[in-house]
Amino acid sequence: MGYFIAIDGLDGSGKKTQSDRLTEYLRAKGVKVRELDFPMYESDSSYFVKMYLGGGLGDDPEDTNAFAASMFFATDRYVSYRRDWSADYLDPDTVIIANRYTTANAIHQLSKLPEEKWEDFLGWLTDFEFSRLGLPSPDLVLFLELPPELSLSMVDSRSNATGREKDIHELHPEHMIKSHKAGLFASERLGWRHIRCAVPSGDKMRSRDDIFAEIVSAVEELWVKGKV
Repeated sequence: MGYFIAIDGLDGSGKKTQSDRLTEYLRAKGVKVRELDFPMYESDSSYFVKMYLGGGLGDDPEDTNAFAASMFFATDRYVSYRRDWSADYLDPDTVIIANRYTTANAIHQLSKLPEEKWEDFLGWLTDFEFSRLGLPSPDLVLFLELPPELSLSMVDSRSNATGREKDIHELHPEHMIKSHKAGLFASERLGWRHIRCAVPSGDKMRSRDDIFAEIVSAVEELWVKGKV
């Protein structure tokens, strides 16, 4: 059974940057690594995800309920696992690093529900993806926590610099605010490693090196426990 690390957080929190750095760090130590990016936009497995995020089912995230949207993202993971990366996961010598995973549903879809239903949704989500679909559960989740105001600012900067269009989550500040709160809840309930990516004042990011040092520390703790 493979060793599995998921990195998640709000948009603009540096998930891809830190996933790439961790991959390079482990490979430099001689570890076999398979890096995954979800959604799998280049694959037809993400068809319904692209429709949803692109506004094909409504230009507001609330137009698609939490359970339906969760199934779109879970389908992408299930198909890609079956067709692509299951052998890597089952290889005991390979570390899987996922930029986003089931954890993203526990942030962006959980936030659509009343708070009194959050506990039940997390129970449904983990049972659906890990038990019913048989997807692997991460050994470690790194939650890159970023205040929503800073997240929105980072998304704006990225969009202006690259010309990349924003998805319906990024276009709705209220969704990002609720998702931040949902992420904090899920992180506590599900035992994620909480890494604060903003300085104490909350108005700017910590350095990438400081954040990465904390990520490495979390991974090396698993080494000590004999997980790798």
